[in-house]
Amino acid sequence: MPHSKPKDAKKLALLRNKLDKSDYIQLIEQLISMVEEGVYIVDKEGTGLFYNGPMAQIENVNIEDVLGKEFQQAFPGVALKDSTLFKALKKNECSKKNQQVYINLRGKQVSTNNMTAPVLNNGKTVAAVEIAKDITNIEELSNTIQDLRQGDAKIKEGMNGSRAKPKMKHYRFEDIIGQNQGFLKTVNMAKRAAENDATVFIYGETGTGKELLAQSIHYDGARKNAPFMAQNCAALPETLLEGILFGTSKGGFTGAVDRAGLFEQASGGTLLLDEISAMPYDLQSKLLRVLQEEYIRRIGGTEEIPIDVHIIATVNEPPEELIAGGKLRKDLYYRLNVVNINLPPLRDRKDDIPLLVDAFLDKHCKRFGKELWMVTDEVIKTLQSYNYPGNIRELENIIMQSVALAGNEHVLTGKLLHMPMGIKQAGDIAGEWDGTQPLDVYLGNVEKELIRRVMIEESGVVSRAAGKLQIKRQTLQHKLKKYNMKQS
Repeated sequence: MPHSKPKDAKKLALLRNKLDKSDYIQLIEQLISMVEEGVYIVDKEGTGLFYNGPMAQIENVNIEDVLGKEFQQAFPGVALKDSTLFKALKKNECSKKNQQVYINLRGKQVSTNNMTAPVLNNGKTVAAVEIAKDITNIEELSNTIQDLRQGDAKIKEGMNGSRAKPKMKHYRFEDIIGQNQGFLKTVNMAKRAAENDATVFIYGETGTGKELLAQSIHYDGARKNAPFMAQNCAALPETLLEGILFGTSKGGFTGAVDRAGLFEQASGGTLLLDEISAMPYDLQSKLLRVLQEEYIRRIGGTEEIPIDVHIIATVNEPPEELIAGGKLRKDLYYRLNVVNINLPPLRDRKDDIPLLVDAFLDKHCKRFGKELWMVTDEVIKTLQSYNYPGNIRELENIIMQSVALAGNEHVLTGKLLHMPMGIKQAGDIAGEWDGTQPLDVYLGNVEKELIRRVMIEESGVVSRAAGKLQIKRQTLQHKLKKYNMKQS
């Protein structure tokens, strides 16, 4: 692989000369055994020199079936024109983020993301190295998601003329609850945004109702009879997300099929890009180009496909902080931020809590078959004394839990209400300990509640919650399992 020469090259050469050939071989074998990705190294003739366990697991072959054999013989399912190793050896080509789909020796179809590079010595190619990451499951998930989405749009009735499946709830402005003056100004701005195709950028903390507002803009707008598509950018890795957004073209890479992406599926309608700051930086650049040029190219395709899509993007952190932290491209933000909508958190509109409680009480009484008709003033005061880091979603969960645990009561009283403990200073927490519980039990309950609250704030994303708690991701996963808490 090409590399820059150190300043003291002669001294380094002398040090390296102390190692004989067998030392180098052991060094390489030890190195490739330590990495998680698959590694395959061939000599200038294409004969396998090194092949590690992760690569063998990806290919579902034995290491002995590859070492000492030319790669065409080891992998007859890969045509030379599609082989990145062949291109590296014969054309000195370096391939990065190259997606391949091929049949291995055991007849299994494998999808990988590869990087392949020639090894040069004095300008001559002496070997080639391929590093591969298995994305077979990701590729299968992508195909399943796309098939389900496309099938959903086509299926109007069940088989044999049976009744149509229940439709997903479509939210409109009439479904939005609130009388707080600041909140009403936000809703009125969203109503004006529904009257045109200007790109909308919505900032709101977790649980404030960003998708509800986005759906209202669509279903009360001129595009209401066209598709509304939504994609959470934090839910998928880059390889999968790019294909879902832009689609794939047959022949673009080995095994690829013609498949429309969300931009095409949402043609004439609206595309909601939720948590857009979680989209990988390189992909944000591609999205910016699409928005500017108003056409897309499928992955591996050459055809320019015009797009007619109303874009709504959302974030759950202040955009200026996301830009400063390198999570959101400044140029993409300016391109998206034509209509800027800030959804206020529930702590800034506590006068709406009685209305929201009534609505949630009615909703979940119907769901659980309960008959709670009213709420005491004491409960309302208690609910209004809390700051709701999970916002409206957290308030609904509190009411849902109260309804689910109710018996034959008709009034929601304080005894049915189970409020979160909240995140407090260590001194405050210690001051509340009454000595009835062993210290380890009490601290365990405190830790569980802290984790629960942070997981709500970070939408269940373990890596982000671990960062806020300042612990390792694996540590948080262990604690989630310990406390029997679900994770996304």
